Amino acid sequence: MESGLIGPLENSAAAAPFGPGERLEYQVRLGRLRVGEGSLSVEGVERIRGESSYHVSLRIAGGIPLARVDDHYQSWFDIVGLSSRRFIQDTRQIRRQRYRHFEIIEEEGRWDRLDHRAEGDLPTEAPLDEIAFLYYIRTMDLEVGETYELNRYFRADRNPVILHVLRRETIEVPAGTFETIVVRPIIKAGGLFGEGGEAEVYISDDEDRILVRVESRVPVIGSLSMRLKDIRMGQPLARSGS
Repeated sequence: MESGLIGPLENSAAAAPFGPGERLEYQVRLGRLRVGEGSLSVEGVERIRGESSYHVSLRIAGGIPLARVDDHYQSWFDIVGLSSRRFIQDTRQIRRQRYRHFEIIEEEGRWDRLDHRAEGDLPTEAPLDEIAFLYYIRTMDLEVGETYELNRYFRADRNPVILHVLRRETIEVPAGTFETIVVRPIIKAGGLFGEGGEAEVYISDDEDRILVRVESRVPVIGSLSMRLKDIRMGQPLARSGS
């Protein structure tokens, strides 16, 4: 199950507004306190079981003395079908640590958890994990007032993933002022987008569809937000209309 950097990329990549080299940096807040930094980045394209896959990473680090967060999520998803192939969750929240490593084997219709003896059947031919969902949402045509049910989470008991498209809103963050579409994702799991967290994701209402702000409630820690402070654009493999 080795991955490695690849040579020239295929011409069949799905149209997407993101690409290798993209890096979004955030201020992290607990309530009104600025307590740390975060980033969401496309690390590159690698081979997973012979297939070209985006490697993306979400990091959140910071906190106050009795409530610190150090979370790192990594996802590898196919450049053609945008389907997850590997998902790693490494989180440290206060005194709670969690490490999970999933291999999502689409061609065999199953997933394996490598850090713990567990496996299961995929409920879909186009599976996604939490972080891959963030990128997949950026490729969707989102209509305000609509609710989308996506039965694409790689574990059957986490479906459906619900996306409520709440409103358009102009917001100001350290990186500037943005017109955004506000989405509430709900995944039947813990973390930023779990049920009861009332998360809101603010996506720029332009061709780049970048994540400008994320608001959520994290168990024990409380209200957590990520506000965009710096943007480094990547090189999309294929854009809509290209």
